[in-house]
Amino acid sequence: MAVTVKECLELQLLEVEMLLSMFPKKGEINLDENAVPSVQRYLRNPDGPLPPQLEYSIAFDVEEEKVKVELQVLLPHMYPHVVPQLFARSNTLHRQQQLQLNTGLTSYISSLDSGELCIYGAVQWVKENSLPYLEDGKISSGSTSKAVVVKETLHRMWIYSHHIYRQELRKKIFDCAKKLNLTGFCLTGKPGVICVEGLRENCEEFWRVIRYPNWKHISCKHVENVEMEGSINDVRLFSAFEDLQFQVHGDYGLRNDYHMDLGQFLEFLKQHQSGHIFQILFGVEGKLSDK
Repeated sequence: MAVTVKECLELQLLEVEMLLSMFPKKGEINLDENAVPSVQRYLRNPDGPLPPQLEYSIAFDVEEEKVKVELQVLLPHMYPHVVPQLFARSNTLHRQQQLQLNTGLTSYISSLDSGELCIYGAVQWVKENSLPYLEDGKISSGSTSKAVVVKETLHRMWIYSHHIYRQELRKKIFDCAKKLNLTGFCLTGKPGVICVEGLRENCEEFWRVIRYPNWKHISCKHVENVEMEGSINDVRLFSAFEDLQFQVHGDYGLRNDYHMDLGQFLEFLKQHQSGHIFQILFGVEGKLSDK
């Protein structure tokens, strides 16, 4: 018999309940307060629209090193009969170490039987397999006898959408940028523009999260990489993730069909050394009117 979405979501809620009992301390599980109620509403009325996918994170210590690791979880509606999207991160791990750890985690999850709840198993796998990477990090950071030049790369993505209106979508954008330590901005209205800058894996994770499962009329128009010695914070163009509010054209009727003043947007871009992006986003050269 074919498994239904309703059956899968019931299992997901059971697993969340189990995880909350296993990680009861404040900050161990980060779960949006509306996530579970939205699934419960669907289970009461399966003929309605599907709820947002369950998304949460679990923070835990690797005991031998007392290092904090976070497992980010995004569950497709058909999980556990479809593999979950998982990503383990730690400030102690360098990018390559983090990539290797997550490659192993993906391989482990793929080896499990379909239909098996696996989030707690993933936590245990990370606990048992992250130690070698953490020890490598200690050796690297403790080697002071050699002059090692550490280079970091700032990744900057310019994302264009036909429009950005919905409050729940804007909340998702800002929450995700904050969680991933990304700076930049979100320009709401028509058109909608998002810029994020930070570590490459964080930017790519942001892009995956906000466009999933099916945000139409959105594209990544341009990507910039800035390599430097030292901290990427020194080459950020933005100090925070900003909510851009410009003068609008149009009305706030039922369609909320309002257009942002692109002249003000061009001026904002030029103030942040990004005037060249205007033509990449809109296909025309930006010109400021004489004042």
